Amino acid sequence: MEVDRPAPGEELNPGDETVPRPAATVILLRGGGERLEVLLVRRNPGSRFMGGAWVFPGGAVDRNEGTGDDALRAAAVRELAEEAGIDLPGPEVLVPFSRWITPAQVKIRFDTSFFLAPAPDGAEPKIDGAEIVAWSWYAPQAALDDAAAGELFLVFPTIKHLEQLCAFATADELLEYARGREVQPVQPRVILGGEMARVVLP
Repeated sequence: MEVDRPAPGEELNPGDETVPRPAATVILLRGGGERLEVLLVRRNPGSRFMGGAWVFPGGAVDRNEGTGDDALRAAAVRELAEEAGIDLPGPEVLVPFSRWITPAQVKIRFDTSFFLAPAPDGAEPKIDGAEIVAWSWYAPQAALDDAAAGELFLVFPTIKHLEQLCAFATADELLEYARGREVQPVQPRVILGGEMARVVLP
């Protein structure tokens, strides 16, 4: 799937490069050894940043959460609870999966760690209807198909993660692959051509 431009709120920066803020995202999984589904939540269309996009729950690290891996895990657990109403047993259940850094050419930047986590038994999302206005469990390919049909608005990092997840048949298989794997940072670039801005992977 092609993405031709940065998402809403990702205006290009004509000045000095912005230092990215640490952030954390949870790719919540269900299906165990039978299937793979992930939780996507829809941001309020009125939001300045990625309004209307379907994303994995996540957000920036708070100052009181400190720094380093512990802070990222704390932010991931907090954001999942705030955006989806799901409480994880603890930060230790999070499995590092990827790290994405917003392109240097974009004004609002994040250095985001993506964690996998199995959904607690019986957990059902609860949203506030303000910041998050909808939620759904999706098989990765089904989400991409709906986006291609214009029924789901996905942003570049979400698309690329869903494409990766399509390689796995079950949640257990994905978690087994991710455990012990070394995570390398990914920083896409923005290429300008006339009035068109394209986001591409290095």
